Amino acid sequence: MRVLLKLILDCDPDAAWRAIRSPAVFREVSSPLVEIESLSVEGFPTVWEPGVHPVELRGGGVLPIGQQVIRLTFETAEQGSTRILHDSGAGLRGAVSGIKLWDHKMAVAPDPAGTGKTLYRDQLVIGAGLLTPFAWYGLWAFWQWRGRRLQQLAPTWAYDPVRDEAEGDAA
Repeated sequence: MRVLLKLILDCDPDAAWRAIRSPAVFREVSSPLVEIESLSVEGFPTVWEPGVHPVELRGGGVLPIGQQVIRLTFETAEQGSTRILHDSGAGLRGAVSGIKLWDHKMAVAPDPAGTGKTLYRDQLVIGAGLLTPFAWYGLWAFWQWRGRRLQQLAPTWAYDPVRDEAEGDAA
């Protein structure tokens, strides 16, 4: 079953791309419904990189949901204007281990209306056998929460490219 979001975020695509690659933003849009802790010795990276990232999930910060692996790759599509973060992770322990198929893609692209904002598309495909409808409903509700949080936070994201000193002196 699929959970879909299609939103216009009030920020430019570079800022949105940086945000969806941020473990801090990931935790912020999930909280307080789900608290997420890194199981890596080093903790969360500053920016997600391709690879495997083990995490522990707790509902409301107290109810154990389980442990899962976030398995990330990055892709581009549509002549490079769409950037995609792809998580093909899996549940390891607890309730999340019942989800046997996890295919999550978040895509950012320029708003086709030319507003300078970001077209954000989010697709989660899950499979949990006979429990799929129950898992889908819970994840659908959680995805709505995440979507609202993304829209609330997007105006606070900024993309400030590093300027060299000579350029800064001329300003």
